[in-house]
Amino acid sequence: MYLKEQYVFRNDQVQKAIVRNYYEEDFNNLIPLQKKAFPPPFPSELWWNEDQLTHHLKHFPLGAVCVELNGKIVGSMTSLIVDYTLSQPDHTWEEITDNGYIRNHINSGNTLYIVDLCVDPEYRGFKLGKLLMNAMYEIVIHLNLDRLLGGGRIPTYHNVAHELSIEDYLNKLTNGECKDPVITFLLQCGRTPLKAVKGYLKDDESRDYGILMEWKNPFYKKKD
Repeated sequence: MYLKEQYVFRNDQVQKAIVRNYYEEDFNNLIPLQKKAFPPPFPSELWWNEDQLTHHLKHFPLGAVCVELNGKIVGSMTSLIVDYTLSQPDHTWEEITDNGYIRNHINSGNTLYIVDLCVDPEYRGFKLGKLLMNAMYEIVIHLNLDRLLGGGRIPTYHNVAHELSIEDYLNKLTNGECKDPVITFLLQCGRTPLKAVKGYLKDDESRDYGILMEWKNPFYKKKD
């Protein structure tokens, strides 16, 4: 079980956040949160449904995390464990997450893979996304996994796709010449880009690309 309390700040506001695992009784709050956090043009079929959330709790309850402020769920993050090596071919979000059902979770795997990160737009500015990401880093360390891995959308890429390759745009993002709300956030959280994956997710803003980004466990101990 994961449970942590921490104060969060936004301008002059100070609130105590509770980061914990989510449970079945939270589903009625988690599903509307998805719709609020990911409005169109985000594909509505990618919003969580009750069946998917049920599978999260069945296969990897430790990796199903939410954050509360004043008793209200205002963010969530979901993960699974996979066995992954960098020499593997490219994958899509649907393939590696079992279309969000995570029935392919492997307890003996080496990598915590991020399925989803969601924050209520009304509570942005409290850095709740970073708080949830830190929770996942702590789970990686607790389970002695090699890395955290996940693909990030690039919602600003469609603005420059006619003049920049995805690799050139990624270089500009990592050099600080440009900013993207997803990739820049992940960089600030300590994630390192590995490669751009074409067809990672059906997403016109990202031109269907995802940036595979990792966080290496600095405390990893090789298993015998």
